[in-house]
Amino acid sequence: MFYTRCCLFENGGIYLQYQVKIDAFEGPLDLLLHLINKLEIDIYDIPVAKITEQYMIYIHTMQELKLDVASEYLVMAATLLSIKSRMLLPKQEELFESEFGEEYEEDPREQLIERLIDYRKYKEAAEELRSLEEERAQVYTKAPSDLSEYTEQKNNEPQILNVTLYDMLGAFQKMMRRKKIQKPLQTKITKQEIPIQTRMDEILIDLRKRPGRRRFQDLFPSDSREYLVVTFLAILELMKTNHITIEQENNFADIYIVGSE
Repeated sequence: MFYTRCCLFENGGIYLQYQVKIDAFEGPLDLLLHLINKLEIDIYDIPVAKITEQYMIYIHTMQELKLDVASEYLVMAATLLSIKSRMLLPKQEELFESEFGEEYEEDPREQLIERLIDYRKYKEAAEELRSLEEERAQVYTKAPSDLSEYTEQKNNEPQILNVTLYDMLGAFQKMMRRKKIQKPLQTKITKQEIPIQTRMDEILIDLRKRPGRRRFQDLFPSDSREYLVVTFLAILELMKTNHITIEQENNFADIYIVGSE
């Protein structure tokens, strides 16, 4: 960030001075990264002489434009000049031993390269966070609303489910087991054939006499197996012809028969 001083003359010849902030670079490391990208330089092998020359051109340009160059930029300029001079000096014969026992020659650019790599990581992370912030700014939220009144109303109203043939078969099997448990030990065997159409008419007459919902098992007053089977087939046929409607409030709950208008 740089600052430029501008001068104004007001009535009476009063000399005023104010500063204008220019968001060009966020620091000397940001400027160096800009130069490295612009010159397509390998950050792990920086040509110090070239990068120092370009950096000093920027510094001199700022000074010519009467920009207040922050001290950190001048410190980095001095650092680059120091590294450049060390690179020009004859190589030292003294070698340094690494933590792994290997000998290597110290590179004057090493610390600067590490700082640039770390700064680039933080800069990329900041760009990603800024992108996420902009994306999140497109989402609008509101305080949670109290929906308890709708929940209570929904719980009070029966939930009508779609009843399938498998549900009807399950209800018939359940009713047959109940009939078998309640069946007396001694029974009189009788043979009586009931047409399905006759049983359909009986069910419709029964529903008209007592309007409203009737439980599925209430339509099976007899314990005769033939009577139970004919009644079940009659109910299925009435469902097919839309003469009755089947309702079930919850899964595995009782099934109700309603006569159609």
